[in-house]
Amino acid sequence: MTTAPAVRKAKVRPADRIFAASTIIAGSLILAALAAVALFLLAESIPALIADPAELPGSPESFWAYAGPLIFGTIWAAALALIFALPISLGIALFISHYAPRRIAQVLGYVIDLLAAVPSVVFGLWGIKVLAPALVPLYTWLVDNLGFLPFFTQPVSGTGRTILTVAIVLAVMILPIITAISREVFLQTPVLHEEAALALGATRWEMIQMAVLPFGRPGVISAAMLGLGRALGETMVVAMVLSPAIVITFVLTGSTNSNTIAGNIALSFPEAFGISVNTLIATGLVLFVITLVINSIARYIVSRRKAFSGAN
Repeated sequence: MTTAPAVRKAKVRPADRIFAASTIIAGSLILAALAAVALFLLAESIPALIADPAELPGSPESFWAYAGPLIFGTIWAAALALIFALPISLGIALFISHYAPRRIAQVLGYVIDLLAAVPSVVFGLWGIKVLAPALVPLYTWLVDNLGFLPFFTQPVSGTGRTILTVAIVLAVMILPIITAISREVFLQTPVLHEEAALALGATRWEMIQMAVLPFGRPGVISAAMLGLGRALGETMVVAMVLSPAIVITFVLTGSTNSNTIAGNIALSFPEAFGISVNTLIATGLVLFVITLVINSIARYIVSRRKAFSGAN
């Protein structure tokens, strides 16, 4: 009668224990920092939420009457930026992954990665000194020819410091994020799927439609939401380029524009005191919640496909 050989357990080395402990500590620190920020924002926001509206900046009817236009401006500017950046980013990612020669693809990928490292204040300077004056003739043309649309009504801005200019600058800022993630997702498409589509007589574009885009859809959506989260929290570009007001308006080319939460905090905090500080922190809490929701949705979409195919 034979006996089964004893199963030997792998010896746990000290280095493994140290590495495991360090990763647990690092993850716990991230959660602790996030919880500390949330508790700070909540504690400092309570005085503004329960205060008499007459004590709030501008004496609005309520805190939400003050924060509402800022929430609208934040989402409006970020949504416009995403609309501009997403098609261009997908086009660049597809060109790098499936059309460009290897050397050109490497150079373009390197340039895209470098663009993500440019400080936001540089984009702000470019937007206010170069882009805004250059767009004034275009805005005038839009108002003269498309003034019947609610987005291009009179009067037109003479400086170009509009929500549309801010959206274009934000689109340039989030373009590297969306492009880099989409490029990596497209490169993970199983080669067998691509070759099968080509073998059936599909052109390269038809192969991309049938094999690449369906496979990369979750990654593209998550990339778009990560870019949207970046645009929602951008401060310097909005503070430098936009000519803001506490209003709700869909006009893209006018001199009166909806401010964003981050831009309003940056412009108002140095002179704020008392309940005004708590009001600004309360709007920061709203931005924190919006950004957290966006990132959570992105993580949920990514988790639906936990691992890409290894067919490559």
